[in-house]
Amino acid sequence: MLKSSRETKYEIENLGDVIHPVCCGLDIHKTWIYAAILIYNFEKKQIHWITTRVTSFKKKLDKLAKWLIVNGCKYICMESTGQYWIPVFDALEDAGLKPIVAHPKYLKVLSGKKSDPNDARWIAKAFACGRVVASFIPPKAIRNLRSLVRFMIKISHEATSNKNRARNCLTSLGLKLDDVFSDVFGKSSRSIINYIIAHPSEKFDVAPFVDKACKTPIAMIQDSIDKAIDAKQDAGTLLKLRKALERLDDAEKDIQELKGNITQQMGAYKKQLDLIRTVPGFDTDPFTAMRVLIEIGPDMKVFPTMKHFCSWAGVCPHHDSSAYKVKGRRISRSGTYLKPLLVNIAKAVVRSKNHPEISRRFNRIKNRRGYMKAIIAVCRMFLTAIWNILSKGEPYRADGFMPANNNGNGKALSFSQALAYVRSRGYAIIDDNSGALTTTGSQGT
Repeated sequence: MLKSSRETKYEIENLGDVIHPVCCGLDIHKTWIYAAILIYNFEKKQIHWITTRVTSFKKKLDKLAKWLIVNGCKYICMESTGQYWIPVFDALEDAGLKPIVAHPKYLKVLSGKKSDPNDARWIAKAFACGRVVASFIPPKAIRNLRSLVRFMIKISHEATSNKNRARNCLTSLGLKLDDVFSDVFGKSSRSIINYIIAHPSEKFDVAPFVDKACKTPIAMIQDSIDKAIDAKQDAGTLLKLRKALERLDDAEKDIQELKGNITQQMGAYKKQLDLIRTVPGFDTDPFTAMRVLIEIGPDMKVFPTMKHFCSWAGVCPHHDSSAYKVKGRRISRSGTYLKPLLVNIAKAVVRSKNHPEISRRFNRIKNRRGYMKAIIAVCRMFLTAIWNILSKGEPYRADGFMPANNNGNGKALSFSQALAYVRSRGYAIIDDNSGALTTTGSQGT
């Protein structure tokens, strides 16, 4: 069992409304973890502290979990410090405890001497008073998939960087293949580039390397590479080009392997994926729905309302005002991985005429607030639809975003009021039987 230090403070501390009378605060570092259990006595209005320090090794984490259970502590709060909190969170979760991860902005020490033990106590105090907003942590299976998807995104960014390096090398060598091929990294273009790298000073006929489906004239392709390359002077550029292409090929292989593994694991969430794919823009590529579900999780019960869900994703404007002065209405930085994906989908959907409920709202907001704010509004429409369909288990329906029908809303007019309203609009009323004018007013069309 871990060594503990017990301390009792007999002075009354102002904790406000104590929500968790028994809780623990963890100050996590790479090697050491400082733990402080807060026990609040309502009768005596006293605080009892039980503190300890352990290493972040697996055996010590298991002992930390047992130590918390022995002391009757179920709720544990910790900061999201890099990646150090992940093994601690997993160990406590596997032990049946309820660990909570919070953003550091909610756990900032306001006063007092700063130290690691004091930080652990402050975290416990803040959590006990309900000052901490817990971050959304999906189930472990989704967390593992999320890690794979984000790793794949990093690799795709590296692939884009290598493409740009290769294009710069081609420009430096005077090869204009990007002017004659829509995809300079396609089959025909790559075969020509590979031959140039292997035989830099040789002039050759490009016809055997060009695919039959290529619409660009052979003569134009021949002219694009008609430049003498000095194997000695351009050796460095050729080496850089070859390495960039090799890294590009490796990245594309890794992406395909990761996609296959993720797709296989997502078979358990087929029902949720089918529902998400009913939303406009999510039905073209199956992997798009997978990425969204991996980021948000399959259970919408963790978000109390649709507004909480949209705010968590970072598509809600932040209204910062004081003394009737608006200081800012920018959206938050949340949704680093989800928001760019939604933006790309929104830009494609608003160009389509198949979804008037989306294009109508987009155009209305764009005319008032601008293009990007209208795109963010469409992203919020997507998240609203996803939250509702996953919560209710029903597919997407366009009429959910249509204007509400005002019939039967309890409003009523008497006959005289209806006549007065018609007259106020400039219409004259004519008797159906006689055709005589029954009231004065300008004749309507």
